[in-house]
Amino acid sequence: MDPQCLECPLNITLPHNHGSRTAEFIHYKPDAIVFEQTASTFQMISDSTRLKILWLLCHSEDCVANIAAAIEMSSPAVSHHLRLLKQSGLIVSRKDGKETYYTLADTEEAALVHDIVDRTFHIKCR
Repeated sequence: MDPQCLECPLNITLPHNHGSRTAEFIHYKPDAIVFEQTASTFQMISDSTRLKILWLLCHSEDCVANIAAAIEMSSPAVSHHLRLLKQSGLIVSRKDGKETYYTLADTEEAALVHDIVDRTFHIKCR
């Protein structure tokens, strides 16, 4: 083995020692599934329509018609995005009579998205 190589945890060998901390951090590398889940979350927030919806739902609970009016889109289009956000676990819904209300889920992942939205748009809500 080249003396410049570093033996890393998890049986990963780095070919060069440039004095970086890469070998140190490999030990903490998340499992592949965590990277997949994180990429999925980033996909949800990378769409501008879903980001508008999340921006609103981070700070309120509302129905499809009001969300659609607030972001100036049709209710069917908003419903499509709400379905994707709900499937991803970022939002939840509740029924009250004939109306369905949506809001941000009470999960660690949704809280992180809330923080990203707040920081990105400089909102102070708490």
